Amino acid sequence: MIEQFWFILLGFAAGVLGSMIGLGGGIIVVPVLTFLGFPPTVAASNSLFAALSNAVASTISYSKQKRIEISLGLKLGLLSIPGTVLGAIISTDVAPEIFKILFGFVLIASASYIFLRKKIESKEKRLSKQIMVFAIGASFFAGIISAFFGIGGGIIFVPLMVVGMGMVMKRAAPTSQLILLFSSLSGVIVHSLLGHPDFTQAGFLAIGSFAGGLVGARLSLDIKERYLQIIVSVVILVAAAKLFLDSATENPGFFGF
Repeated sequence: MIEQFWFILLGFAAGVLGSMIGLGGGIIVVPVLTFLGFPPTVAASNSLFAALSNAVASTISYSKQKRIEISLGLKLGLLSIPGTVLGAIISTDVAPEIFKILFGFVLIASASYIFLRKKIESKEKRLSKQIMVFAIGASFFAGIISAFFGIGGGIIFVPLMVVGMGMVMKRAAPTSQLILLFSSLSGVIVHSLLGHPDFTQAGFLAIGSFAGGLVGARLSLDIKERYLQIIVSVVILVAAAKLFLDSATENPGFFGF
């Protein structure tokens, strides 16, 4: 058990970044576990434990700062639950090379969002019926992404709130953490029922992620975002490239080589 304490450090680092950018720490945890040879279902399910712990800590901190749109967060969170059930189920038999390719694209989308997040902020918008219908569909899709990849779904929810609903980033990222609390909890339950996670590793990740969530929520008030955006985006893009390369190396026939 002692040799697995490094999961706490991984969870902490992922928790700090996940809380600050509103995407959850899965974009850090899942690539690391995948590079170390963990099967996709184990990487995703273990990561969801960290995402849940991070969401709890972040929600507590952000609620004290009064930065969460509680009503909206509850609605979108509940709407994501059916998708998480489906995402956990379909992840059961996914081939590692397919998982790596798909997750590589998720990382590219995440890096693009992180780097451009200030530019996509828009003026306050009224929530039209069309936007709310779109939000329902997006929440279901985000739930699938959340449980399938173990990332929580913030890559869908934060842009949805900022671009579609006109919410400022300072409130969208905290509200995303409340939503991720629901999506990650339901994903954890389904993955656990399917026997996917390693509970010891997941527990250590959760401990580190909880502490990281508290720290990240506090740092988000003061940190200069631009440097963080550049560093995190570069790291994520390198991870995406490594996932594509590993997938091509492990199964060259899949790419027609």
